[in-house]
Amino acid sequence: MINIRRSEDRGGGDYGWLNTRYTFSFNTFHDPKFMGFRSLRVINEDHVAAGQGFPMHPHRDMEIITYILEGALEHKDSLGTGSVIRPGDGQRMSAGSGIRHSEANPSKTDAAHLLQMWILPDREGIKPSYEQKAFPSEEKRGKLRLIASPDGKDGSVTIHQDARLYVTLLAPGETVTQAIEPNRHAWLQVAKGSVELNGERLKQGDGAAVSDERELTLEGTEDAEVLLFDLA
Repeated sequence: MINIRRSEDRGGGDYGWLNTRYTFSFNTFHDPKFMGFRSLRVINEDHVAAGQGFPMHPHRDMEIITYILEGALEHKDSLGTGSVIRPGDGQRMSAGSGIRHSEANPSKTDAAHLLQMWILPDREGIKPSYEQKAFPSEEKRGKLRLIASPDGKDGSVTIHQDARLYVTLLAPGETVTQAIEPNRHAWLQVAKGSVELNGERLKQGDGAAVSDERELTLEGTEDAEVLLFDLA
């Protein structure tokens, strides 16, 4: 079963410095049918204006993954971490028992375009931590590249949950397949372009909840960048 979440049905708004869209209920946007999916709680698509950003603020008991599509984002946190996240990087922050962080667009001219995802951890009160790795485009082109997992497999960043995040870049007509193990689920998010998922057409910003499917086939219908979550 594939349940499509259309881009135009998302919440969010344009606040000048931030144009944001919420796949799931977030902030003042509430949709009882989309409170999250399995352990996946948040997928926010953000366009952050040049020189703007999110000031220092707290989080706890959440695995936060940031994936940059265009531009860059400067990260600072209460652990003393300072880094710049760029397109293709996988960044994971485990909020655990409590962390404060800020995220700002360091460019004076260009907007930053990103996805931020929150995953519920498998336990509360873990020690806060941060991890960031680069995943070059050639590792994702025409294949599903694992970028986050519970065991750091294949050089992925490590998250505290039985969940895996893959990214692929597809040209028109190019396909990838992914088997779905019994009793597991998937969420697919189209970050750029458009694809067909088991024959269903999905465009930029669309998502899809997948249950009781044995295999997923993705075909690019235009140049596309797609995120796929494998979830317990």
